[in-house]
Amino acid sequence: MSAANAPAVLSPGREALRMFLRSPVAIIGVVILSLILLLTLFGPMIYTGDPLGIVAAPFTAPGQDATVPLGSDHLGRDVLAGIVNGGRMTLVVGASAAVLSVLIGITMGALAGFYGRRVDALLMRITEFFQVLPALLFAMVVVTLFRPSLATIAVAIGIVSWTGVARLTRAEFLKLKTLEFVTAERAAGASQTRLIWKVILPNALAPLIVSATFSIGAAILFEAGLSYLGLGDPNVWSWGRMIGDGRKHILEAWWVVTVPGTMIFLTVLSVTLIADGLNQALNPKLRER
Repeated sequence: MSAANAPAVLSPGREALRMFLRSPVAIIGVVILSLILLLTLFGPMIYTGDPLGIVAAPFTAPGQDATVPLGSDHLGRDVLAGIVNGGRMTLVVGASAAVLSVLIGITMGALAGFYGRRVDALLMRITEFFQVLPALLFAMVVVTLFRPSLATIAVAIGIVSWTGVARLTRAEFLKLKTLEFVTAERAAGASQTRLIWKVILPNALAPLIVSATFSIGAAILFEAGLSYLGLGDPNVWSWGRMIGDGRKHILEAWWVVTVPGTMIFLTVLSVTLIADGLNQALNPKLRER
């Protein structure tokens, strides 16, 4: 075969994108998440109902009153308005907490894996300490000590959920730091900072991206759990708060919990499907199957 007729070789990034787009699971996740993002970003402009306003009789069932298509809660608040307005806060908290947990995890894991020995032993003992702590209980203590707010909740979730990323990062650094391209950079006089952040970390990103994507779904569930227990921000409406407010009335009005619960389920499902697609696209072993 001549060079002109040889098939074009795609770059690793384009090959990963091609594999991602060929995954039905990933496409379903992207579609679901895109619809949810459109709802949370543009929904309040289209459906202008007040999530805190009393606009109907308490426990109005879905379809019973055209002014509240998804029904009302125990105070007569519009469930659809709550869904439209509460999703933004749920996604913001989930994404912020995931970013914080990934940053902490990558920093701890990178330093432990690169320096090894005493640094590794110290940082891994700290990781193990956080790993054995009851995550939900520790987050509840943090939120209780510092006034419940979006920032407090995001920080509380972030500082209890970074251990998995740290261990994964450490394993990647232990594997990569002995390879030839790192040795060549070190021989050329590269600083330790450059070796960690510019040489090794970019080559360890594939599994870390997948882990970070999973972290978003876990953080959203965590926020919902805290709100369910009454530890959400009282000044902000979210899907988790809707579940928390309606948990006592689930037998009288199933929709006050089921509707926001379904939205959380779909969001976490979409993120999980995207993470699975990324794993298939970025993992060479899975790509060859």
